[in-house]
Amino acid sequence: MPEPEEPAAPWEYTLTIPHDLRAVTVSRRTLRLILTMHGLTGLVDTAELLATELISNAVLHTKGPVALRVSWKPGTLRIGAWDTDPEPPDQQRELTNHLDREEGRGLGLVKACADLWGWQPLSRNGSRGKYVWCELTTAA
Repeated sequence: MPEPEEPAAPWEYTLTIPHDLRAVTVSRRTLRLILTMHGLTGLVDTAELLATELISNAVLHTKGPVALRVSWKPGTLRIGAWDTDPEPPDQQRELTNHLDREEGRGLGLVKACADLWGWQPLSRNGSRGKYVWCELTTAA
């Protein structure tokens, strides 16, 4: 069976979720559905891992609502998490945690699995915050 073709047209989805640990599961399942419906099944597993880490960090380290943003431009999938804390991700905490700990490795996983990642201060609906994002690229 031939592999499905990548979507040619750009698209974007945003899922706004309350500050709730269940947001991680909702985000992961929504992302899986979006990617499957667009024929990007080859990216699902890695994309789910990345979204899980980004949304988990947003929920665990901030107090307000969170948003998952997923966008596609041919060849590049961008996954991002917006939260209400305008402070940059705490990379120093990530560097000082040991690999055998269950917490504190999220950005390390994002760095290892994504082709590119970053963050920027961002406003949403009048609220200040930040947007932490990563990208997965497909072979041309």
